Amino acid sequence: MKNNRLTISAFKSSENLFKIEVFSIFAILLFFSCDGSSNNDETNSTPSNLVFSVEVLGTSTSNPSGDGSGKVILNFSAENATSYKVNLGNGQIIETSAKTIPYTYIGKGTNTYEIFVSAYNADKFISSSKFIIIYVAPALVWADEFNTDGGPDNTKWGYDLGAGGWGNNESQYYTKRSDNVIVEGGFLKITAKKEDYQGSQYTSARMLTAGKFDFKYAKVEVRAKLPEGGGTWPAIWMLGSSINTIGWPACGEIDIMEHAGNRQGTVQSAMHTTSSSGNTINLGSQFISTVSTEFHVYSVEWTSEKMVFSVDGVAHYTYNPPTKNSSTWPFNANQFIILNVAMGGSFGGVIDPEFTSSTMEVDYVRVYQ
Repeated sequence: MKNNRLTISAFKSSENLFKIEVFSIFAILLFFSCDGSSNNDETNSTPSNLVFSVEVLGTSTSNPSGDGSGKVILNFSAENATSYKVNLGNGQIIETSAKTIPYTYIGKGTNTYEIFVSAYNADKFISSSKFIIIYVAPALVWADEFNTDGGPDNTKWGYDLGAGGWGNNESQYYTKRSDNVIVEGGFLKITAKKEDYQGSQYTSARMLTAGKFDFKYAKVEVRAKLPEGGGTWPAIWMLGSSINTIGWPACGEIDIMEHAGNRQGTVQSAMHTTSSSGNTINLGSQFISTVSTEFHVYSVEWTSEKMVFSVDGVAHYTYNPPTKNSSTWPFNANQFIILNVAMGGSFGGVIDPEFTSSTMEVDYVRVYQ
């Protein structure tokens, strides 16, 4: 019996010890559970109070969409956020833990972007968005400023030589003599003259960048002062580089500026394609009384969708055919630049018998992409 009492007493002591241990473990678990729950709540809290701003660098009254650099600074913050995801609206997504990031847009021209910012805490997030309008200046890819006196830069320009105007019934003979083409005082000067030369009654020059520089999709600017006199026909234009393989008009022609002295002041832009060549129906014009006394900037903006022609930034014609195929839109391939002054022909018309000479002066030719 004594041994039984000892056994029972030992059992009771063990039972009490077990209860104490269980209680202690429960208390410890309860403590950590409460503390862990508090941390977990903080860890998994949904971010709140998301605010963000976008500073477009260089904005001013005259440049409301920025200075052309494309640079912006984004600032954002949110309570309980551990990271951010920024969708810049142009396909670019940045993930960061910082609250300020700089970014540079490269899409040329004036564009509108919707920027989305999402603030994250684990798998929980909130988002907000803003629209910005930003201007990115095109980059200058080729230019001639005509700052060196003498003959034009032969690394940039070649010449078409001969008479007849290649189907335009022109009256001049194109040369590369300094009498007809020279760089002088910061200007290129192409001079049409009345003189007997190689069977023609007039001379002039036609310069081109074929074989030296061609391009696709760009803004072309030419600052020039035009000749005057009945029969003069100055032109700033482009031809498809494929002209020697597929011919004209399949190669496409872009007339940035044409002017006839017999229609003094009316500057015209036109497109020539297989669907409209010769007497093209695709053209537009504007009247500028000072074309022969002052310099003006003649320009085309050529994209994959359309051509926009302007003088001094004022547009007068947009070519944007609803159906773009090889007949209406051969302009998905490279073109080269041509500068010339013709006499007479299908556009210049009757030459004034009193005409002796007149000059097209060009300050610069610039190509931006």
